[in-house]
Amino acid sequence: MNNKRRDFLKLAGLVGLGSTLLPGYATAQEKQGKVLDQIRKQAGRKYRQQFNMSGYAAPKIDTVRIGYIGLGNRGSAAVERITNLQGIEVKALCDIRPEMIAATKERIKGSGYNPHEYTGSADAWKKLCERDDIDLVYIATPWELHTPIAVYAMLHGKHVATEIPAAVTIEQCWQLVETSEKTKKHCVLLENCCYDFFELLTLNMARQGFFGELVHCEGAYIHDILESLFDKSKRYDVWRLKENAHRNGNLYPTHGLGPVCQVLDVNRGDSMDYLVSMQSNDFMLHERAVELAAKDDFYKPYVNAHMRGNMNTTTIRTRKGRTIMLQHDVSTPRVYSRLHLVSGTKATAQKYPLEPRISVSHEGWISPEEFKKLEEKYTPAIVKRVGEMAKQVGGHGGMDFLMDWRLIDCLRNGLPVDIDVYDAAAWSAIGPLSEWSVANRSASIDIPDFTNGAWKHNKPVDISLAQGGTTGVKEKK
Repeated sequence: MNNKRRDFLKLAGLVGLGSTLLPGYATAQEKQGKVLDQIRKQAGRKYRQQFNMSGYAAPKIDTVRIGYIGLGNRGSAAVERITNLQGIEVKALCDIRPEMIAATKERIKGSGYNPHEYTGSADAWKKLCERDDIDLVYIATPWELHTPIAVYAMLHGKHVATEIPAAVTIEQCWQLVETSEKTKKHCVLLENCCYDFFELLTLNMARQGFFGELVHCEGAYIHDILESLFDKSKRYDVWRLKENAHRNGNLYPTHGLGPVCQVLDVNRGDSMDYLVSMQSNDFMLHERAVELAAKDDFYKPYVNAHMRGNMNTTTIRTRKGRTIMLQHDVSTPRVYSRLHLVSGTKATAQKYPLEPRISVSHEGWISPEEFKKLEEKYTPAIVKRVGEMAKQVGGHGGMDFLMDWRLIDCLRNGLPVDIDVYDAAAWSAIGPLSEWSVANRSASIDIPDFTNGAWKHNKPVDISLAQGGTTGVKEKK
């Protein structure tokens, strides 16, 4: 036997031995490879639109009957907020933990609602979706359940509003689109940042041509939640830690992306084309897992997990040649930032980490007095009509209430929704697509056109009160 063949057999033996000694590693690598292959395959999928949900006005619903699934921090707060509105009924509550239903009922005591309870099993939510006296299913569960519940609810004749992201795989994004088109039921993404006051201001300014031709936008979600990721008492089954323990990309893109997509008329005049994504190493999550595992066996599985890198930066190019930069970091002690930047040929606007500001030249930001004048001129009708009401009710300074109010008002008046299923799919798709790019040395990957070309003629939604605006607020007893 010659030396080359002997060396080859030795190498083959070592490779085989390595696979035998490290079956968990091999399995994890193979599983990750399959996931990445599926992302690429689904991203390039060809699709023929069944019905265009963009601009679709569903039949009016005088009283919107709502069922809530998932009653953690977001879900229970949403139930309490909605009881301030006229024209709704809270019909049902669902959570796998009966104590969360009891706590939510306590929060709305005195509202006049006594919703039916669904709990005790992992699929109790199906019974809620099957009821014939519910118009809207409001989903605030861990991420992995958003699409399964949304699809099931739409197939049972319900409109759907889901917390972010709407999907965690590209395949799920397609499922949402197909089901919404098939059933003609809305699938609304509950992206509250689209209803923050400065974001609505810049949207109206962009629509009025203040920025000139739009060139570049930026968004971010930078929020140090390291301790709460590992806190068993705050998050059911530490579900968010699990997401960060096996996925490496921008897992939470829509806070920064949603508002700038609306400014750029994405899916309604422009479309996201492709992205590239880069991730830092993890310098904190593994260290925290090791520290906690030394005291509590619960955390031992996370010691060997492939923790998500701390900072992700993703850049996107649209088909009209504009660019978007997104950042995501939930584990380093940086100042909180939901960066919102809009840059055009005539002006620039920016919020976070500093206060809102506007510039019309390279020489600096305009004065507070000039800013106030622009604010008075461009504040959209929805803020003038509901803004003070929203601030009183609350929810991230009022934007949560504005989001809920607008959704109910659209359903009650038969108006197209602001954030439809194509937005839900496209914005959520950035998560898995960024994972693929990170795993492939920041290679570019196409972003699916979930509208199948309809973006070329879809019209932007006017977030105003030219129509609708009939939903009032109940007086407190």
